[in-house]
Amino acid sequence: MQRHIRATLDTCAAGPIRVVSVCAGQGRDLIEAIGGHPRAGDVRARLVELDPRNCDVARAAAPPGVDVVAADASDTSAYRGAVPAELVLACGVFGNISDSHIQRTIETLPSLCAPGATVIWTRHRRPPDRSELVRKWFVESGFDEVAFEGPEGLVFGVGVDRLARSPAPFEPDVKMFEFVGSDQSWPR
Repeated sequence: MQRHIRATLDTCAAGPIRVVSVCAGQGRDLIEAIGGHPRAGDVRARLVELDPRNCDVARAAAPPGVDVVAADASDTSAYRGAVPAELVLACGVFGNISDSHIQRTIETLPSLCAPGATVIWTRHRRPPDRSELVRKWFVESGFDEVAFEGPEGLVFGVGVDRLARSPAPFEPDVKMFEFVGSDQSWPR
C-alpha cells in the first residue's frame, strides 16, 4: 500500500497534494509512506479517526501538513475543507462494513475526489472474499482500475483506482457507512 501511495505522489502535479484518509487508525500507511519522499512537503492531509488513542499516536508521528481529526469517518462532514483530494485512502474499512455500505461508500467517494484522483483501498481476502465485487463497484462508480494486488496466500488485497469521470459535488452530512466490526466475526 505504501508503495502505491508513493507512486501516486510521484504522479501529482506540482503544488499542494490534498490527501484524506478514511478510518486512518494511527496513520502509519500515509505517515510512513511520505517519510523521506521528495513530495512530502507538498502533502496536505486530513486523517480521520474516531478512536482518540489512535489519534494521539498519529499526531505524535505526523509531520507538518498532516492534520489528525478525531471524528466519525463515515460522515462526509469530517472532510469539509480537506476536499477535493488528489488521494483518498480507504484502508481497513471494507472488511468492517456491510456490502451495501461498501457500495454506498464507493458511490460517495467521487464527492471527496479532485479530477483524476486516486483511491487506494484494502480488503481482506478471507471468505467471504468480496474483492471482485468491490472492484466492480469502483468501475460502476466511474473509476478506472490502476492496480489490484491480492495474490493467493496473502490475507489482504490492495486496490488502486483513478477517478475517470467528473467529481461529484461535495455534500456534508452524508453518512457513507456504519462501522459494524470485522465481517470475520459475523454469524454465518
